Amino acid sequence: MGAALRRTLITAAGVVVAVLIAFAVSSIAIRVAGADPFAAIAAMFDFGVRPIDQVDSVTYWINRSVALFIAGLAVAVGFRMNLFNIGVEGQYRMAALVSAFVGGQVLLPAPIHLTVIIVVAMAAGGLYALVPALLKVYRGVNEVISTIMLNFVAIGLAAYLVRGPFSGRREAGRLATATPELPPSGHFPDANFLITMFGLPAPRGAGLYGFIGVALVAGLVIWLLLERTRFGFEVKASGMNSDAAVASGVDPRRMVISAMVLSGMVAGLIGLPEIMGRNHNYGTSFTAGLGFLGIAVALLGRNKPVGIALAALLFGFLDRAGTPLQFDGIPPAVVEIIQGTIVLMVVIVNEVTRRIVLRWEERRAAARLGEVPAGAAA
Repeated sequence: MGAALRRTLITAAGVVVAVLIAFAVSSIAIRVAGADPFAAIAAMFDFGVRPIDQVDSVTYWINRSVALFIAGLAVAVGFRMNLFNIGVEGQYRMAALVSAFVGGQVLLPAPIHLTVIIVVAMAAGGLYALVPALLKVYRGVNEVISTIMLNFVAIGLAAYLVRGPFSGRREAGRLATATPELPPSGHFPDANFLITMFGLPAPRGAGLYGFIGVALVAGLVIWLLLERTRFGFEVKASGMNSDAAVASGVDPRRMVISAMVLSGMVAGLIGLPEIMGRNHNYGTSFTAGLGFLGIAVALLGRNKPVGIALAALLFGFLDRAGTPLQFDGIPPAVVEIIQGTIVLMVVIVNEVTRRIVLRWEERRAAARLGEVPAGAAA
């Protein structure tokens, strides 16, 4: 068995064990809450009886996972350089607000209009992430502190702008609490054909987000950029040892700024599936908390696009499970307990698996040098 394959299997086994332990621990909390753990698990897998209900449930699951996947990618870019971009939450909110407002002010052919909204969102997210990057590079401010503070700034600023300068037309009898409506050319086409092609009914409401295609392209680009380019090598090298990076001709300060801005640009895409595919504006009901969940998704996915995709599907499944749990009289907080426990278990199991892999590699290297029998290293 190859070394890379062995490491991959150990890592995958660690994640599976972490999830199983999390469900086991959560079952205790469910029992304490006065509910039956087996009934809770059964409710989580309840997708409805009618085909249309099942399609709607799966569609909601996938749509939620798309946003979480992008959030996980954004966080992972920073993690690859040992940068804890906790500000993804604020970055995607500001990007969503600015892109929705700009998109509602112009009328262009559909392909150009969609491109403008996406570019504006990425630019806004990247610029907002530039602030903590500059603070870290030129003033030594820890990015965890600065990004957390900027999250609160973004929340307050977005609340003010959406009710003030960026608000849409006021209707008689009520206050406008959203940006101007995007014209039809700014609506991203749905991907319902991926469901109807199997003979299933089309989902109701907004349908399956067509932005899933953009998310997959973003995942591929991030993978190629971080794993197959000099930029990716310099990001990783700067994160692991800045002094060694300087000795090899890499400017760590430039890489900090580049990685943080790239993380913010990806974060700018998080809110677009909802804005371009469902609400067609930014309002006070805009989905919050995706940036914080992205941290958990990136940790569970080990900062790899494929792992992040699987983690996003898991967290999307848990989010969808909140509704059927309520219908069965089980506290929806169970979902949050499970998510939190998964993150805790993943952190613990990741450290255990890291030590196992490290010990195995040390014994394998020693065996090659003849210090221990080759059979013992295997």
